[in-house]
Amino acid sequence: MALKPSAAQNFLRFDELNGDHPWMQVVPEGYVPYRVRELRTGDVAYFNFVLAKEMGLIPQDHPHQMTAELKAKLIETFSIQIINEYDELMNRRIDPKTIKKNKYMASRYLQLQHANKRGKTSGDGRGIWNGVVEHRGKIWDVSSRGTGVTCLAPGSVEANRPLKTGSGDFGYGCGLAEIDELYGAAILAEIMHLQGIHTERVLCLIDLGKGYGIGVRAAQNLLRPAHLFMYLKQKRHKELKAGVDYLIQRQIKNGRWKFSKIGLARYEELTHILSESFAKFTATLDIDYIFAWLDWDGDNVLTDAGIIDYGSVRQFGLRHDQYRYDDVERFSTNLNEQRTKAKLLVQVFAQLLDYVKTGTKKPLKEFAKHPAVMSFNSHFDKAKKDRLLYRMGFNSDQRERILKSKPQLVNQFQKEFEYFERAKISGSISKVADGVNHPALFNMRNIFRHLPKKFLGDGLESSITEADFYKMILSSFAKSKDTQIRPKHQGHIQNFQRLYKEIFLQALPNQRPTPAQLKGISDRAQLLNRDNRLTGNALIQIVNELIAQKKKGLDHQTVQSIIDQFTVNHLDFPEVKVSSYYSRKPKSLAKPDLFSKLLNLVEEHQEDI
Repeated sequence: MALKPSAAQNFLRFDELNGDHPWMQVVPEGYVPYRVRELRTGDVAYFNFVLAKEMGLIPQDHPHQMTAELKAKLIETFSIQIINEYDELMNRRIDPKTIKKNKYMASRYLQLQHANKRGKTSGDGRGIWNGVVEHRGKIWDVSSRGTGVTCLAPGSVEANRPLKTGSGDFGYGCGLAEIDELYGAAILAEIMHLQGIHTERVLCLIDLGKGYGIGVRAAQNLLRPAHLFMYLKQKRHKELKAGVDYLIQRQIKNGRWKFSKIGLARYEELTHILSESFAKFTATLDIDYIFAWLDWDGDNVLTDAGIIDYGSVRQFGLRHDQYRYDDVERFSTNLNEQRTKAKLLVQVFAQLLDYVKTGTKKPLKEFAKHPAVMSFNSHFDKAKKDRLLYRMGFNSDQRERILKSKPQLVNQFQKEFEYFERAKISGSISKVADGVNHPALFNMRNIFRHLPKKFLGDGLESSITEADFYKMILSSFAKSKDTQIRPKHQGHIQNFQRLYKEIFLQALPNQRPTPAQLKGISDRAQLLNRDNRLTGNALIQIVNELIAQKKKGLDHQTVQSIIDQFTVNHLDFPEVKVSSYYSRKPKSLAKPDLFSKLLNLVEEHQEDI
């Protein structure tokens, strides 16, 4: 569909996403180039209007509605597929008019799924980078997945021959993306963003039919540690230094990192920046019960400490820290191990940056006591305590006052909190749909909601009986033998409430809370420990329902409105700065009964994995 001249002017920024990316010049051997053809088919299943405005891709006053002109531009830009080695070998006939002018890159990086642990065969197995756009001094990366199987896919390496896009003969060798996976990523990524979690976001989904689609992701930096670790493993100093220097300049330009040093000293400073960034990020994941599968290869995480690849990311309702994802050939790490893995990533960065600085690669073990590695635990512990107090409802000034005046009090309270938080139901680890788990016994979000409300209504002198407290925090996973309170629980409950009250008093300047102060803390606690938390299993059920309704004729516009409503329900989390482009005006839904059904699914799975 040709665009009208006036409409075309509105969407010219999309033409900048033409395959050209600075990484191609920085490390010329860091990618595999592919010709790309326009599919000229598909439909826009989802478009992130807010993100598009933040990136300057559409006018600020563009309504949050899909127009024929915008749809045509999105299909032209993102409904594409690579012409891969199989296509070339088979001399596949392709209309020259559909072939894009530039070649697009499938980037190389280290990946755990590959037998070669040095990154010589691994990288983007089903995706390509569309390019970059710059707006208001910020540079954004854009990439797409589901655009065809590349030679870097694990299936291609296993087959040792070119694979046809769409073939299912080898695992991780199809090159396509399932539409349900893409919908799940679009919903969860935006919710994470609105909760203040650093993450990639989904810009657009193209529905290609037959259960497949193309997902377009965006972030101000989509590089993973694995992009750099590959050159460390291969002892390629020139490429590694070029990649690190590019990363530093991008982060400075985007305002993500600030340096006080120049020259070689800047690399040393970067180790400390990374240590603090990954410590804070991992502490947030820990307190918020977010599973992101951190591991040694630096694949499933952004270099500036954020989430990428939502295929295995989950937001738990409780501390299900024994859950492991079954990735066919291996089990994932669990929530408890994310701290250790993040610290190891910092150690590898220390090794990497020393290599960049000196030109000599030293053994990894020599960096176990590097100052940046040694400071990781203190950064993590500090960030974890701050995040715990945040979830209790305290604002930044109150948290600072508590941590400064009574650090040992916070330590004592944290131990009591973790006593309940980490408790498991009777029995042992057992299989779940996509892995294994040993469910948590208690839901501590319940008590964080209830105690401030009780103080607000009955005063700080009030308390909850041990029996009521125990009943309140008992999770839906508890077995019959778990439902009876024991003497050991009673002592911990009494101590928990005593320490909680002491912390509450320390948060306030005169230790005499006013009704307004109590209400402020209570309101924050209700929001931060909401009982309609979107868990991984709830998300799966929601997406399955949306797909089922689509098969019955539900249109993409209605699906979009439902997704938008889900996301705006997470607006106004305390201390989270978000774009003003989000609409806070209540909207009428075309399918209120369906939306109500989806909310019921959220409620049913609110304590799940």
